[in-house]
Amino acid sequence: MRKIVICGIISAVAVSSGIACVTSPETGRSQLSLVPESQMNAMGDEAYKEVLSKAKISKNSNLNNEIARIGRRIAEASGVDYSWEFNVIDEPQTVNAFCLPGGKVAVYTGIIPVAKNNAALAAVMGHEVAHAVLRHSAERMSQQMVMQLGLAATSLTFRDSQYKNTIAGVLGLGAQFGVSLPFSRYHESEADRVGLEYMAKAGYDPREAIGLWQRMGGMGGGRPPEILSTHPDPINRAKELNKHMAKALALYQSSPHREATKNF
Repeated sequence: MRKIVICGIISAVAVSSGIACVTSPETGRSQLSLVPESQMNAMGDEAYKEVLSKAKISKNSNLNNEIARIGRRIAEASGVDYSWEFNVIDEPQTVNAFCLPGGKVAVYTGIIPVAKNNAALAAVMGHEVAHAVLRHSAERMSQQMVMQLGLAATSLTFRDSQYKNTIAGVLGLGAQFGVSLPFSRYHESEADRVGLEYMAKAGYDPREAIGLWQRMGGMGGGRPPEILSTHPDPINRAKELNKHMAKALALYQSSPHREATKNF
Protein backbone atom coordinates (compact mmCIF):
# COMPACT_ATOMS: atom_id res chain seq x y z
CA MET A 1 0.00 0.00 0.00
CA ARG A 2 2.81 2.41 0.91
CA LYS A 3 4.56 1.75 -2.42
CA ILE A 4 1.35 2.61 -4.25
CA VAL A 5 1.04 5.88 -2.33
CA ILE A 6 4.69 6.80 -3.03
CA CYS A 7 4.35 6.07 -6.75
CA GLY A 8 1.15 8.08 -6.80
CA ILE A 9 2.89 11.11 -5.27
CA ILE A 10 5.76 10.94 -7.75
CA SER A 11 3.38 10.45 -10.69
CA ALA A 12 1.23 13.38 -9.61
CA VAL A 13 4.22 15.71 -9.37
CA ALA A 14 5.58 14.47 -12.68
CA VAL A 15 2.31 15.07 -14.51
CA SER A 16 1.56 18.43 -12.91
CA SER A 17 5.08 19.72 -13.47
CA GLY A 18 5.54 18.44 -16.99
CA ILE A 19 8.58 16.40 -15.95
CA ALA A 20 11.17 16.20 -18.68
CA CYS A 21 14.83 15.79 -19.34
CA VAL A 22 16.12 18.41 -21.72
CA THR A 23 19.47 18.57 -23.49
CA SER A 24 21.43 21.79 -23.08
CA PRO A 25 22.46 23.14 -26.50
CA GLU A 26 25.53 24.73 -24.88
CA THR A 27 26.94 21.63 -23.19
CA GLY A 28 25.08 18.64 -24.63
CA ARG A 29 24.32 17.62 -21.04
CA SER A 30 20.94 16.16 -20.12
CA GLN A 31 19.16 18.24 -17.48
CA LEU A 32 16.15 17.50 -15.31
CA SER A 33 13.45 20.11 -15.88
CA LEU A 34 10.35 20.05 -13.69
CA VAL A 35 9.55 23.76 -13.94
CA PRO A 36 8.58 25.46 -17.24
CA GLU A 37 10.99 28.16 -18.39
CA SER A 38 8.21 30.75 -18.51
CA GLN A 39 7.42 30.11 -14.84
CA MET A 40 11.08 30.31 -13.82
CA ASN A 41 11.52 33.57 -15.74
CA ALA A 42 8.43 35.07 -14.10
CA MET A 43 9.76 34.11 -10.66
CA GLY A 44 13.15 35.56 -11.57
CA ASP A 45 11.60 38.85 -12.67
CA GLU A 46 9.54 39.12 -9.48
CA ALA A 47 12.52 38.33 -7.24
CA TYR A 48 14.73 40.80 -9.13
CA LYS A 49 12.25 43.64 -8.67
CA GLU A 50 12.03 42.85 -4.96
CA VAL A 51 15.82 42.86 -4.54
CA LEU A 52 16.21 46.15 -6.41
CA SER A 53 13.39 47.77 -4.45
CA LYS A 54 15.33 47.18 -1.22
CA ALA A 55 18.85 47.79 -2.56
CA LYS A 56 20.91 50.94 -2.87
CA ILE A 57 21.26 51.35 -6.63
CA SER A 58 24.53 52.91 -7.79
CA LYS A 59 24.34 56.53 -8.92
CA ASN A 60 27.67 56.30 -10.73
CA SER A 61 26.46 56.73 -14.29
CA ASN A 62 29.83 55.88 -15.84
CA LEU A 63 30.04 52.60 -13.93
CA ASN A 64 26.39 51.78 -14.61
CA ASN A 65 26.79 52.39 -18.33
CA GLU A 66 30.01 50.37 -18.53
CA ILE A 67 28.55 47.35 -16.74
CA ALA A 68 25.39 47.49 -18.85
CA ARG A 69 27.51 47.76 -22.01
CA ILE A 70 29.66 44.76 -21.08
CA GLY A 71 26.57 42.83 -20.05
CA ARG A 72 24.83 43.45 -23.35
CA ARG A 73 27.88 42.30 -25.30
CA ILE A 74 28.08 39.11 -23.24
CA ALA A 75 24.34 38.49 -23.62
CA GLU A 76 24.59 38.98 -27.38
CA ALA A 77 27.48 36.51 -27.50
CA SER A 78 25.29 33.94 -25.71
CA GLY A 79 22.75 34.11 -28.53
CA VAL A 80 19.83 33.89 -26.10
CA ASP A 81 17.05 36.45 -26.43
CA TYR A 82 15.99 37.08 -22.83
CA SER A 83 14.73 40.41 -21.54
CA TRP A 84 18.20 41.13 -20.19
CA GLU A 85 18.62 43.69 -17.43
CA PHE A 86 21.87 44.87 -15.81
CA ASN A 87 21.96 46.89 -12.61
CA VAL A 88 24.68 47.93 -10.17
CA ILE A 89 24.05 47.69 -6.42
CA ASP A 90 26.14 50.06 -4.33
CA GLU A 91 27.52 47.77 -1.62
CA PRO A 92 31.32 48.19 -1.44
CA GLN A 93 31.65 45.35 1.10
CA THR A 94 29.85 42.81 -1.08
CA VAL A 95 32.16 41.07 -3.55
CA ASN A 96 29.49 39.39 -5.60
CA ALA A 97 27.15 39.39 -8.60
CA PHE A 98 24.11 37.33 -9.48
CA CYS A 99 21.78 36.48 -12.36
CA LEU A 100 18.20 35.39 -11.85
CA PRO A 101 16.22 33.33 -14.39
CA GLY A 102 15.28 35.24 -17.50
CA GLY A 103 18.49 37.29 -17.60
CA LYS A 104 18.17 39.60 -14.59
CA VAL A 105 21.74 40.52 -13.61
CA ALA A 106 23.04 42.56 -10.69
CA VAL A 107 26.65 43.45 -9.90
CA TYR A 108 27.73 44.69 -6.46
CA THR A 109 30.27 47.51 -6.37
CA GLY A 110 32.48 45.48 -4.03
CA ILE A 111 33.58 43.27 -6.90
CA ILE A 112 34.90 46.15 -9.03
CA PRO A 113 38.25 46.58 -7.19
CA VAL A 114 38.81 42.81 -7.38
CA ALA A 115 38.01 42.69 -11.09
CA LYS A 116 40.30 45.69 -11.72
CA ASN A 117 39.59 45.84 -15.47
CA ASN A 118 36.86 45.49 -18.07
CA ALA A 119 37.95 42.00 -19.20
CA ALA A 120 37.92 40.53 -15.68
CA LEU A 121 34.51 42.08 -15.12
CA ALA A 122 33.42 40.46 -18.40
CA ALA A 123 34.47 37.14 -16.84
CA VAL A 124 32.12 37.87 -13.93
CA MET A 125 29.32 38.83 -16.30
CA GLY A 126 29.98 35.84 -18.55
CA HIS A 127 29.68 33.52 -15.56
CA GLU A 128 26.36 35.05 -14.47
CA VAL A 129 24.90 35.10 -17.99
CA ALA A 130 25.91 31.44 -18.38
CA HIS A 131 23.93 30.52 -15.24
CA ALA A 132 20.80 31.96 -16.84
CA VAL A 133 21.36 30.44 -20.28
CA LEU A 134 22.13 27.02 -18.81
CA ARG A 135 18.97 27.24 -16.67
CA HIS A 136 20.81 26.21 -13.54
CA SER A 137 18.13 27.64 -11.24
CA ALA A 138 15.46 25.45 -12.83
CA GLU A 139 17.72 22.42 -12.60
CA ARG A 140 18.48 23.05 -8.91
CA MET A 141 14.80 23.57 -8.14
CA SER A 142 13.92 20.34 -9.97
CA GLN A 143 16.62 18.48 -8.06
CA GLN A 144 15.30 19.79 -4.75
CA MET A 145 11.78 18.69 -5.66
CA VAL A 146 12.98 15.17 -6.39
CA MET A 147 15.07 15.04 -3.21
CA GLN A 148 12.14 16.20 -1.09
CA LEU A 149 9.95 13.57 -2.69
CA GLY A 150 12.56 10.93 -1.95
CA LEU A 151 12.85 11.95 1.69
CA ALA A 152 9.06 12.08 2.03
CA ALA A 153 8.78 8.64 0.49
CA THR A 154 11.44 7.27 2.86
CA SER A 155 9.67 8.81 5.84
CA LEU A 156 6.45 7.16 4.73
CA THR A 157 8.17 3.82 4.21
CA PHE A 158 9.78 3.81 7.68
CA ARG A 159 7.00 5.58 9.55
CA ASP A 160 6.49 2.59 11.85
CA SER A 161 10.19 2.12 12.58
CA GLN A 162 11.69 3.22 15.89
CA TYR A 163 14.69 4.50 13.87
CA LYS A 164 12.65 6.68 11.49
CA ASN A 165 14.12 10.00 12.77
CA THR A 166 17.67 8.70 12.56
CA ILE A 167 17.11 7.36 9.04
CA ALA A 168 15.58 10.65 7.90
CA GLY A 169 18.48 12.63 9.39
CA VAL A 170 21.16 10.47 7.79
CA LEU A 171 19.46 10.61 4.40
CA GLY A 172 19.08 14.38 4.69
CA LEU A 173 22.81 14.80 5.32
CA GLY A 174 23.62 12.37 2.54
CA ALA A 175 21.46 14.32 0.13
CA GLN A 176 23.13 17.58 1.08
CA PHE A 177 26.78 16.51 1.02
CA GLY A 178 26.46 13.77 -1.57
CA VAL A 179 24.15 15.48 -4.07
CA SER A 180 23.26 19.14 -3.45
CA LEU A 181 26.68 20.61 -2.72
CA PRO A 182 28.62 18.71 -5.41
CA PHE A 183 25.86 19.54 -7.92
CA SER A 184 26.05 23.23 -6.99
CA ARG A 185 29.84 23.21 -7.41
CA TYR A 186 29.39 21.51 -10.79
CA HIS A 187 27.04 24.31 -11.87
CA GLU A 188 29.60 26.92 -10.84
CA SER A 189 32.35 25.19 -12.83
CA GLU A 190 30.07 24.79 -15.83
CA ALA A 191 29.14 28.49 -15.73
CA ASP A 192 32.83 29.37 -15.46
CA ARG A 193 33.65 27.40 -18.61
CA VAL A 194 30.70 28.57 -20.71
CA GLY A 195 31.09 32.13 -19.44
CA LEU A 196 34.74 32.05 -20.50
CA GLU A 197 33.60 31.30 -24.04
CA TYR A 198 31.00 34.06 -23.94
CA MET A 199 33.50 36.69 -22.85
CA ALA A 200 35.93 35.56 -25.55
CA LYS A 201 33.25 35.71 -28.24
CA ALA A 202 32.33 39.19 -27.02
CA GLY A 203 35.94 40.32 -27.56
CA TYR A 204 37.34 40.27 -24.00
CA ASP A 205 40.68 38.62 -23.27
CA PRO A 206 39.79 35.33 -21.52
CA ARG A 207 43.18 35.19 -19.79
CA GLU A 208 41.95 37.92 -17.46
CA ALA A 209 39.54 35.39 -15.92
CA ILE A 210 42.52 33.57 -14.42
CA GLY A 211 43.75 36.71 -12.67
CA LEU A 212 40.23 37.40 -11.38
CA TRP A 213 39.98 34.06 -9.60
CA GLN A 214 43.53 34.23 -8.34
CA ARG A 215 42.72 37.59 -6.74
CA MET A 216 39.51 36.11 -5.34
CA GLY A 217 41.54 33.29 -3.82
CA GLY A 218 43.96 35.74 -2.25
CA MET A 219 41.20 37.54 -0.37
CA GLY A 220 40.95 34.90 2.37
CA GLY A 221 37.81 35.29 4.46
CA GLY A 222 37.75 31.92 6.22
CA ARG A 223 36.13 29.87 3.48
CA PRO A 224 34.87 26.41 4.45
CA PRO A 225 36.55 23.38 2.87
CA GLU A 226 35.45 22.94 -0.74
CA ILE A 227 33.56 19.73 0.09
CA LEU A 228 31.31 21.74 2.43
CA SER A 229 30.83 24.67 0.07
CA THR A 230 28.41 25.48 -2.73
CA HIS A 231 31.29 26.98 -4.74
CA PRO A 232 34.64 25.54 -5.84
CA ASP A 233 37.78 27.01 -4.31
CA PRO A 234 38.80 30.13 -6.33
CA ILE A 235 42.35 28.87 -6.94
CA ASN A 236 40.95 25.59 -8.26
CA ARG A 237 38.62 27.57 -10.50
CA ALA A 238 41.57 29.40 -12.00
CA LYS A 239 43.39 26.10 -12.61
CA GLU A 240 40.30 24.56 -14.21
CA LEU A 241 39.80 27.52 -16.52
CA ASN A 242 43.36 27.15 -17.73
CA LYS A 243 42.40 23.77 -19.16
CA HIS A 244 39.87 25.48 -21.44
CA MET A 245 42.01 28.47 -22.34
CA ALA A 246 43.13 27.26 -25.79
CA LYS A 247 39.55 27.14 -27.08
CA ALA A 248 38.68 30.45 -25.45
CA LEU A 249 41.73 32.16 -26.94
CA ALA A 250 40.80 30.88 -30.39
CA LEU A 251 37.31 32.39 -29.97
CA TYR A 252 38.84 35.66 -28.77
CA GLN A 253 41.28 35.86 -31.68
CA SER A 254 38.46 35.30 -34.17
CA SER A 255 36.07 37.78 -32.53
CA PRO A 256 35.34 40.86 -34.65
CA HIS A 257 34.62 42.83 -31.46
CA ARG A 258 37.94 42.59 -29.64
CA GLU A 259 38.37 45.33 -27.06
CA ALA A 260 41.55 46.47 -25.35
CA THR A 261 41.79 45.58 -21.68
CA LYS A 262 41.34 48.75 -19.62
CA ASN A 263 41.68 49.25 -15.88
CA PHE A 264 38.86 50.91 -13.99
